[in-house]
Amino acid sequence: MIDIASLLANGIAALVGPSAIFFALLAIGLNIHFGYGGLLNFGQIGFALVGGYGMGIAVLNFGLPLWAGVLVGIVAGMVLALLLGIPTLRLRADYLAIVTIAAAEILRLITRSTSMTDFSGGTQGLTGYGGSFRQLSPFDNGHFYDFFGVRFLGQDLWAICVGWTVVGLSLTLVFLLVRSPWGRVLKAIREDEDAVRALGKNVFVYKMQALVLGGVFGAVGGIVFALTTQSLTPDFYSPPQTFFAYAALIIGGAGRVFGPVIGSMIFWFVLSITDNFLRQATAGSNPLISFIDNQDVGAIRFVLVGVALAVLMAFRPQGIFGKRSEVLLDAR
Repeated sequence: MIDIASLLANGIAALVGPSAIFFALLAIGLNIHFGYGGLLNFGQIGFALVGGYGMGIAVLNFGLPLWAGVLVGIVAGMVLALLLGIPTLRLRADYLAIVTIAAAEILRLITRSTSMTDFSGGTQGLTGYGGSFRQLSPFDNGHFYDFFGVRFLGQDLWAICVGWTVVGLSLTLVFLLVRSPWGRVLKAIREDEDAVRALGKNVFVYKMQALVLGGVFGAVGGIVFALTTQSLTPDFYSPPQTFFAYAALIIGGAGRVFGPVIGSMIFWFVLSITDNFLRQATAGSNPLISFIDNQDVGAIRFVLVGVALAVLMAFRPQGIFGKRSEVLLDAR
């Protein structure tokens, strides 16, 4: 028997939960890169890694206060964008894609190496850097709060409130930027950078600014998620996370201000509903779906979401709320 109430409760919790917030911030950064600038960044998770680890290392290893650690994480994202962008942004788009995914994986392997155990925690990661964040919570950290049948632990509710506030401020900034002269030039570069160059604009500088800004959003996402989970584990920052963020961006619609956020919420809602339905349908001695093993649910849910995404791309490549003209990129 399928418990519909449980499915909806878990789905709504995922809709507004930490994962939706994290991938919304990653996708907002990718929207600046890909949606507005036509830049192919396949290593957005690397920016989240340097943001989260920059904050954690600054607090634990150097004794900085949390607010200073947050600034260190943001600066780390900016520095990474500069290091990756300077040698690649004058070349074709595929060079940036290759460099970013390689850099993200290199950073992950460095942070998890045994030689870095005393500095980054190695494979065990870092904990204990976010105590002051939880102390600021107006909620009882050990108490459960009910909202229409959906339960949140106090410490999680505080993190969710802060996370969605950051998402809201990020969307406001993007809204203002893309409607400014800077945003119009960036979209023109996406359409035809040679024409923009012929008008006397420094295309390289605009691309670099977009790469840095999108990288900062990725770093902020890593910081918010690290404060939410209160732990930093290097193997979490793997390449598939970037492509989950791209999936959220594509679902919502690239080149649209609210597309990344709506796409991330839909992605995690559907993923949660699918996961819980399959687990209930394959459990027990007389399961509703007998040809699927309960242990395979984790992989099958991604297969089903991937099929749905492929269908969406076939019939509406601009995403649910996107415009077809926004995905017709020059991408050189």
